[in-house]
Amino acid sequence: MRFTCLFLAVIAAAAQTGPVDPALQTISSTKWPEQAAVSPDGPRVAWVEGGIFVAAVGGGQPVQIAAGKSCDKNSIAWAPDSKQIAFLSDCEKTEQLQVYVAPASGGTVRQVTHFNGLVADPKWSPDGARIAVLYTEGLAHAAGPLDPVPAETGVLESKIYEQRIAVVEPATGAVRQVSPADLYVYEFDWSPDGKNFATTAAHGAGDNNWWIAQLYVISAANGETKSIYKPPVQQQLAVPRFAPDGKSIVFIGGIMSDEGVTGGEIFQVPAGGGAPRNLTPGLRASASFLMWPKKSKQLFFTEHYDGGSAISKIDPATGQIERLWQGAESINLPFEDTGVSMSDDGAMTAVVRSSWQNPPEVWAGPIGGWQAKTHANAAIKAPWGEAKSLHWKSDGFQVQGWLIYPANFDPLKKYPMVVAVHGGPASVVKPAWPKPGFNPTLLSQQGYFVLWANPRGSYGQGEKFTLANVKDFGGGDLRDILAGVDEAVRVAPVDGQRVGITGWSYGGFMTMFAVTQTNRFKAAVSGAGLSNWQSYYGENSIDQWMIPYFGASVYDNPAVYAKSSAINFIKRVKTPTLIVVGDRDGECPAPQSYEFWHALRTLGVKTQMVVYENEGHLFHKAEDRKDVLLRTIAWFNDNLR
Repeated sequence: MRFTCLFLAVIAAAAQTGPVDPALQTISSTKWPEQAAVSPDGPRVAWVEGGIFVAAVGGGQPVQIAAGKSCDKNSIAWAPDSKQIAFLSDCEKTEQLQVYVAPASGGTVRQVTHFNGLVADPKWSPDGARIAVLYTEGLAHAAGPLDPVPAETGVLESKIYEQRIAVVEPATGAVRQVSPADLYVYEFDWSPDGKNFATTAAHGAGDNNWWIAQLYVISAANGETKSIYKPPVQQQLAVPRFAPDGKSIVFIGGIMSDEGVTGGEIFQVPAGGGAPRNLTPGLRASASFLMWPKKSKQLFFTEHYDGGSAISKIDPATGQIERLWQGAESINLPFEDTGVSMSDDGAMTAVVRSSWQNPPEVWAGPIGGWQAKTHANAAIKAPWGEAKSLHWKSDGFQVQGWLIYPANFDPLKKYPMVVAVHGGPASVVKPAWPKPGFNPTLLSQQGYFVLWANPRGSYGQGEKFTLANVKDFGGGDLRDILAGVDEAVRVAPVDGQRVGITGWSYGGFMTMFAVTQTNRFKAAVSGAGLSNWQSYYGENSIDQWMIPYFGASVYDNPAVYAKSSAINFIKRVKTPTLIVVGDRDGECPAPQSYEFWHALRTLGVKTQMVVYENEGHLFHKAEDRKDVLLRTIAWFNDNLR
């Protein structure tokens, strides 16, 4: 059952806010390159920015291919000979992607397929004769756990749509589904000889079973499937890659709370099966993407490192690691580990770069020697303040976070501060240009310090750090955050008596839990939060993610869920708390927010709850995103100013 009533409230303090619209306009007017891909032979780079563009890495005017129609284009893939580009587009029918092929130098674009269902991730076979895609027959548009869940009435039965590997012949348009019909494939990679696929896959519903996916090898000829590695409970798998000799497969393994938000260590397993070997034991970072150029013995990987990004290479034979570049920026898109595109010899790369002060652009060249290929956002300036990296000690850990200063900062003044807690919990806040959505960073423009902390459970400090909140949600990670507040007060003119807290998803939970454990925070805003892990287990649509973190189901060990449930400490709360949630949130269902709001209201604590109609875990409607921001600003202004 879902809480579907829309509780409407007036923003009494809206008049107190500053000029929000210019900041929102800055974000909404930002042009986001969706992808950047260097040609296999190295001298050219292609990217998606509304259309598809190709330019020489060394300079020159870009050529737009697939021009002439206003339809979506994405997921570009260079052919092995660097002469053609495959991509997905809905030019034939809105919201139905098909595979298209175009000459890389420009020319006639050819539609190859006529799928009826969701299509993703095209990859050419090594010989260039075939293109493999992920295909979900009968499902025309993406509908993952972040999207609104369908209304449930009548007899509840789940329809399982399996995402399978389909192989397309560009010359004829022939399509053949390869992987088994009862297996959901999440990621795949061609073997160097084109005979097999390395995949991460699981049986059952795709949204819920990514956390128990295994590593499979699937025959491209007949779909014969073999599981070659079943990970332990506290290890999820991502980014499978065949070695250039085809004898082994590498992947990233680690505790991960969200599909597509990758972090961990690098493992290698024989292609025929066997015990995996950890290539990066004790890595003081979190590997996030793998690139193994077919003409190189070196494996390259991107990293979340100390609140920023890095690129390293490793010799799998010796374990020798060399860091090639690091920076206080993001080299992929937020929440999408698109990583780095690399030429066959590893000499040329293409990336999308952004930071707190620099909007996203496409860059290409040798690692660390990139040149900007786009200047679409050159005129845009950040309306928020300067960001500084902070480090502090907590329970023997070194913790990192980003302190964003108020816009128009005056060092002679003291300012209120809002702590922003990221989702996940296995995630990380890195310098990145904000995208539309829940954006505590914009509080900087309203005269607040904003502290984005990366407490234990986050990526960037190694797997031991990421595992450190297992069976301890709201324990050590909250101590890390509180120690970060102390550090911010010590190094900056923060008024320690005017500190608030906010967050979305896991950050929404931490907001709810924090106000039951301390009166340090004078105002709170919880977005898509969790108040009761015991009831949550039976309400959400992705319960598999909880087993690695709690060690057992709620039915087998209710006590471990109870100790992290804010509702069990609710009578301690004094903090004024605003609660916002989507009525069709499958990841953090609205009843969780209602339970917390109901308790605060009953206990006489200042509170307000707003439920947004037809929104899921992430809000899609611009007016709802803006409304959340305005209410958040007004709430903090009312209670911290």
